[in-house]
Amino acid sequence: MNNFRNSLTAFAVAAALGLSSTVMAAETGGLKIKVTDKNGNAIAGATVLVKAPDALVSKTAVSDAEGYVSLRGLDASNQYTVSINGSDIQSFEASDVRVITGKSLNLNYAVSTADSGMETITVSGRAISAIDTTSATTGMDITLDMTESLPTGRSYQSYLQLTPGVKPSTGGNPSSKSGVNYSDAGGTTGSSTDNVYYIDGVNVTDNVTGTFGGNINSEIIQEQQVITGAIPAKYAGGSGLVSRVVTKSGSNEFHGSVNYYLQNDSLVSDYESPTKSKSGFSTFDTAVTLGGPIIKDELWFFASYQIKNREDDVADPLTGEVARSVENESTLGFGKLTWQATEDDRLVFTYFSDPTDVSGSNAFDTLTNRDRARKQGGDNFKIDYSHAWDDLVINAGYMSHESELSDVAKDKSTRNDVAFLTNASTATQTSTDLGGLGSDTLRNRNKSSYYVNAEYYLDTDYGYHTIEAGYSAETNENITNSVYTGDGAQYTSIAAADAGVTFDVYANDPAWVGTIDLSDDDAQRIADGAGIDVADVPNIVFNSTAGNPTGDVNAYRIIQTQQAESKLETKGQTFYIQDSVTIDDLTLNVGLRAERWEHFASTGASIFTFDWDIAHRLSAVYDINGDGDSKVWAFVGRYYDPVRTDMTSFAGNLTGSVREEQVFVNGEWATFRTRGGVATQDAFFAPTTKTPYTDEFLVGYSTNLTEDTNISVTYTNRATRDILEDYDLGVYTEGGQLWGSDLALPLSYFGYTENPGSNYVLATLEGGKRDYQGIEVTFKKLRTENWSMLASYTYNDAEGNSNSDGNADLQGDFYYLDPRAPNMYDKQPGNVEHQFKLLGTYYFDNGFEVGGIYNWNSGTSYNRATNVYGRLLPLRETASYDFGGYDGTWIAPGNVASETTPAYGTLDVRVKYTHMFGDFETEFFLDIFNILDDQAVVEEEQLVAGSGTFAFGEAKDWVEPRRFYLGAKVLF
Repeated sequence: MNNFRNSLTAFAVAAALGLSSTVMAAETGGLKIKVTDKNGNAIAGATVLVKAPDALVSKTAVSDAEGYVSLRGLDASNQYTVSINGSDIQSFEASDVRVITGKSLNLNYAVSTADSGMETITVSGRAISAIDTTSATTGMDITLDMTESLPTGRSYQSYLQLTPGVKPSTGGNPSSKSGVNYSDAGGTTGSSTDNVYYIDGVNVTDNVTGTFGGNINSEIIQEQQVITGAIPAKYAGGSGLVSRVVTKSGSNEFHGSVNYYLQNDSLVSDYESPTKSKSGFSTFDTAVTLGGPIIKDELWFFASYQIKNREDDVADPLTGEVARSVENESTLGFGKLTWQATEDDRLVFTYFSDPTDVSGSNAFDTLTNRDRARKQGGDNFKIDYSHAWDDLVINAGYMSHESELSDVAKDKSTRNDVAFLTNASTATQTSTDLGGLGSDTLRNRNKSSYYVNAEYYLDTDYGYHTIEAGYSAETNENITNSVYTGDGAQYTSIAAADAGVTFDVYANDPAWVGTIDLSDDDAQRIADGAGIDVADVPNIVFNSTAGNPTGDVNAYRIIQTQQAESKLETKGQTFYIQDSVTIDDLTLNVGLRAERWEHFASTGASIFTFDWDIAHRLSAVYDINGDGDSKVWAFVGRYYDPVRTDMTSFAGNLTGSVREEQVFVNGEWATFRTRGGVATQDAFFAPTTKTPYTDEFLVGYSTNLTEDTNISVTYTNRATRDILEDYDLGVYTEGGQLWGSDLALPLSYFGYTENPGSNYVLATLEGGKRDYQGIEVTFKKLRTENWSMLASYTYNDAEGNSNSDGNADLQGDFYYLDPRAPNMYDKQPGNVEHQFKLLGTYYFDNGFEVGGIYNWNSGTSYNRATNVYGRLLPLRETASYDFGGYDGTWIAPGNVASETTPAYGTLDVRVKYTHMFGDFETEFFLDIFNILDDQAVVEEEQLVAGSGTFAFGEAKDWVEPRRFYLGAKVLF
């Protein structure tokens, strides 16, 4: 009973101390080593020492009566040496042992009895083959030696592609498993907003877009953990992956590197497609790193500086004519100080910055007058303190992340998009896109957090407990300032040849190129703004050019009536508690995670608070034979996906920029909608809005087939619910378009008794859901006998009725897109059903290495689509029919995710040579991407009507041609 009370007391103490959602505890790992004789009998009293040249400290312990030694607080490294000594045993040493952050690997070493006539026995370590039989987490641990021997892009984002099940992505934000991989806006694929990105515990996830918001020099990465399933309670996470980068630290030995990498257009093959041309470009990447002791055994430093530069000639793919040159330059700085003040006290200060300047757009179809320069990046730092007792570690600190993403128009003249009807077939982009970009957009997305955590180790009659708990408070800022250029308005005009058309023709004739989509509700608003009857709106005639910036016919404009900075915020509190208890060969991980988020308008007033959301994270792991060589596991848990600050801006932009949408009626501009400001609020959070979440069930099996091979099989089932959307109450509620049908939603659904008077409300999307199940098989061959390999196959089955991902889309505005409407639930666009990955390296004895990566996928699904408000939506029926009491033209069957791009595979190869020049190790490498030059189709035209350039289903983008990348590095 006393042991039970002690367990409860320790649990409560650890809970009170807390851990951060955005900053992990100590970035360390551990080893559990069993020492036996050759007959398998436990050896007690053996002294075990572990140390590594790139680690800060060494650890020593003595094996207990069962032969076990547990060593915690070890820095990540694959260069550890385990030394075992004792009075009755022969000295034993295992090299190249690996420690992984956040994991405790099981190792067994059989040693011989003492024999003074023999030298120390040295063997190769098995740490990288060992299985963590206490964890159900799935994903991949990407090591330094792996990235240095394989052909990859030089960034932590590109390393994600090594992970089984991660889908292809050119933008560095890949989807995995149930993560949304498709956006209706533009029909974009290959970019997920579900991932969480950490760099040394600093959460650099952009709080507006949900994509990565920070960059570092890839040379400073010690390891990168990618978690794709069974995410423990201490991590934030939704339906996407979690990426955790741990950087290098100093040590008692000075070490560093200097590198230079380059590529230009002469190292790239020609495009096979006549619609793409090889434009001139050159790029280089140079960096220096240095780490070592300031005071040995007490104070260490590590620093890095990198310059990345790329210059592109932007050329028309058909004519080859160069429109402009664009330069992209990043300067990435990094510094880390580690002070081991006492044996039990450590203070770490980390700083990195990533300013980037981009002189313009490298998209060939961006006109020079619509070009912009971009400035991005910012300063990031973290200060972290840890104190350790025998069985308790406390950790506290503060972190700050800054991220600018500003666009400045090169042409400051008034923007005017000109629409054509009679001459639509001959209208070019040059004739439709007149004037400048229209605005300078200044953005800053900042994040700060303070945290405290505790980790407590407790050995009881009820098992060995590792108890973690923590608390953090986080603030996200979304600061914007949009400055309209020219006369402070942006126009959509009508070509002079089409003067005299009516509003009815302008709004409804499908032959137009470049009109603004206006709904039936807009017609009522226009009537109210112009002081006319709604029945007269279709008869409005557009024929005036008065005041038009390019002399075209006035039709629509949005004018900025107030310009100022707007600052939106979310503030969150996060608490978690988790107990990992091992009872013989069974480990139970019992975790709870609680999150509470409050949203603040630009006035500083609170506009919505989500109640505490409590997520369970539960798993059971069984060591099948009790030897650490095989396990089975199961996990069930929930991941909440807090609403980002883009929706805070939608509902809380009450100061700053105010814009009025206007239509030209009877010789003057009539305002029919105000965006921003307090006159007519764009949106409110409905009182009943819930936090989106994903439930996961996962089972798996892993076993070491031999000393150096392993196979794992996992099955994952996920369900995403409470998806967020914006609603037009005029469509759904009392007296609205759908009132009286099964799709109608009363005001009470949103928590109102009367219409709040905003343009929209943000609410939980009734009936919205996404369902996923998948199987993943992974085979690993460790680095023995001069070669290593990893092979994986992933099957993804993804279905649903919504692509919304915490953002405002169209499903609450148009009845036929309602998730409950006919033919909406189908396969998910953006899904890649089958994937195969093979990567490996062969190490020659003469210093050469050859590494390769082969990636194959079955193609990406997409809609048979039409363009509505810039969204690529599935086609509708041509004739109306009744569904649920409403007669309408619904989405036609067989149009959602009905098409799939062709299957393709790419083979990339790296050849590296390493040579010692005295104390300096020099590396030379050549990467050959797409060595087979298979320029497979990766994107097809989704618009059934075609885009004017491509017909439906026609290839419009391809795998990049064969390209070479050269590099050299000196290590010391």
